[in-house]
Amino acid sequence: MQIRDSIRTIPDFPKPGIQFRDVTTLFGDAQAFRMAIDNLLHPYAGARIDKVAALEARGFIMGGAIAHQLSVGFVPIRKAGKLPGPCMSESYSLEYGEATMELHEGAFKPGERVLLVDDLIATGGTCEAGIKLIRRAGAIVIGSAFIIDLPALGGRERIEALDVPVHILCEFEGD
Repeated sequence: MQIRDSIRTIPDFPKPGIQFRDVTTLFGDAQAFRMAIDNLLHPYAGARIDKVAALEARGFIMGGAIAHQLSVGFVPIRKAGKLPGPCMSESYSLEYGEATMELHEGAFKPGERVLLVDDLIATGGTCEAGIKLIRRAGAIVIGSAFIIDLPALGGRERIEALDVPVHILCEFEGD
C-alpha cells in the first residue's frame, strides 16, 4: 500500500480549480495512518526530540500521534484567538490578505528540540510562522514533517531556506 493511494482528491474545493487533498481518508484507515506516522518519524530515529509542535488543524491529529509514539509533549500552534492565556503571535501573508498563528507563552523551555508537523505544505507560510514562533520561544526546530507536498507552490524550498530540514511522504502536482 502507498500512502498517496489513501488520500482522497476533491475537485473544485474550496473554490473552482483547486484540487483539495483530503487526508481524512488516510486518518480513517488504521493501516495507512500507522504507516504515515511511522514513516514521518523514520528520519528522526535516534534523534533527541523534546516536543512535537503541530499546526492547526489536521496537523494536531498527526502531532498528537507522533508525540505519543515518542513519549514527549505536544504543543499546538493555532490560528489567532483560539488559545486561552498569554500568547505569542506571528503574522504571515496569504494569497489575499494576512493570517496570524499563535503559541502559548512558555510552551517551550529554552534549548528544547522540536519537530514541527502538519498534513500538507503548500506555500510554506503557516509553517514559516510556526518556525518563527518556536524560535522566538527559545526552542530549536530540528525538522519538519508533512504527509503531502505541493511542490509547484514552493513551500519546501521556503522552509529549507530557514535551515529546517523537510521530510515529505508524497507529492501531488498542481495546487
